[in-house]
Amino acid sequence: MSMRKNRRYGMRFTMNFPAGGKLIYLQAALAAFAVVLGVVFLINNVFLDNTRASIESADSSSEASLDPEGMAKEQAPDRKPVKAASDSEVSPDKPAKDIRVVEKQVQKGQTVSDLLAEYLSTSDIHYLARECREVFPLHKIRSGNSYRFYLKEGALTGLEYDIDEEEKLCVGFEQGAYAVKKEKIAYEVSRHLVEGTISTSLFGAVKAAGERDQLALELADIFAWDIDFIFDIREGDSFRFIVEKRYRDKEFAGYGDILAARFINQGHVFQAFLFFLENGRQEYFNAKGQAVRKSFLKAPLNFSRISSGYSLKRMHPILKRVRPHQGIDYAAPRGTPVKTIGDGKIVARGYQRNGGGRYLKIRHPNSYQTTYMHLSRFAGGMTVGRRVTQGQVIAYVGSSGLSTGPHLDFRVKKHGQYVNPLKVESTPTAPVPKGQRDRFFLEIKPLLAVLEGFRPLYADAEQSQDTD
Repeated sequence: MSMRKNRRYGMRFTMNFPAGGKLIYLQAALAAFAVVLGVVFLINNVFLDNTRASIESADSSSEASLDPEGMAKEQAPDRKPVKAASDSEVSPDKPAKDIRVVEKQVQKGQTVSDLLAEYLSTSDIHYLARECREVFPLHKIRSGNSYRFYLKEGALTGLEYDIDEEEKLCVGFEQGAYAVKKEKIAYEVSRHLVEGTISTSLFGAVKAAGERDQLALELADIFAWDIDFIFDIREGDSFRFIVEKRYRDKEFAGYGDILAARFINQGHVFQAFLFFLENGRQEYFNAKGQAVRKSFLKAPLNFSRISSGYSLKRMHPILKRVRPHQGIDYAAPRGTPVKTIGDGKIVARGYQRNGGGRYLKIRHPNSYQTTYMHLSRFAGGMTVGRRVTQGQVIAYVGSSGLSTGPHLDFRVKKHGQYVNPLKVESTPTAPVPKGQRDRFFLEIKPLLAVLEGFRPLYADAEQSQDTD
């Protein structure tokens, strides 16, 4: 190697190779270059492998964020697998001191997003809705139903929503995961004796006994096959029944079953005892084990007044001439549901402009046929040939045709001849099965003694008190 002087920059270096040396140096340079290429190739392969793994992971995450229809959703945050939560995790019966419970009711027009927006992000709410879908869809929440939030230091740790009077949705928030389940609402249940005498109406008598209208309706439903509570009730009629009352957090939360009931109507005594059959159903039977349910209801409406009774001679209110009225007129508000009094098949549906207006005719077993007239509209699906079941809503009260106001004109034929609807004979359905009669009589014995006044109600029950 030698140095030579450069005119501009001064000294510069030059390489002097010995003879044959250039080839040796060239081979060494090529070898070094090959080593460098190998290292670069190795590093590149490692980089590509890592990149490929990242892409596959991203693709998997993208697929997980699609709903069943393939529409992209906002990616929810990662969640840990959720196991079934214990009761204390979801809805502690006795919340810890640092847990605050906020209870409210769903307001009209509110959605689950409205309820949770203060505590959860939009993506969290979407994820929660997806987790609840199989248990209870959150879009089905209803106004008026209660819900509770469990808060710890302002953060949501759990929630409950009352689906109905029997079940609630429970959600627990544990370490970024949701535990969702549905469970029965726990009530404290006690038995109460309610009794009263009618002076003006069944509603008035039940209210005078310190109870709510709901009990009057339930009592009427039990004896709906024997008593027309619209037409048959008289001053001096009396009732006595044993009912379950339910309490939640020591607050009255509604009625349970009426276990036994007695109603005296115009001197006739009717009794009913609730009995759980071995097939899982529950039915009311009288003290002899005969079914309270019969082939026909006594009336096609609940609670209104009768404006015109059965008569073969009646002055028609519009035509102003005597015209047979071979049915019963039930005055009721427009839109009141009309029920079929028995199982049957719709045989006619139409409109009589100069008579009964909009009407339905139903054929029943044993050559009976019922007609429902002056209807405002038919219930959905009520077409000729359709089979209907006892108590099913078939239409709604109106004033179509020749009518002075909203009411139901109800008529009954037997073997093609009109008969008084109030005197139609109705046969009981199946009695208590033979193999279960001994258990039935054993179970109703103490209830029967209470109804007949021979003994007080059980120690866990109290005389009826005001539940308002």
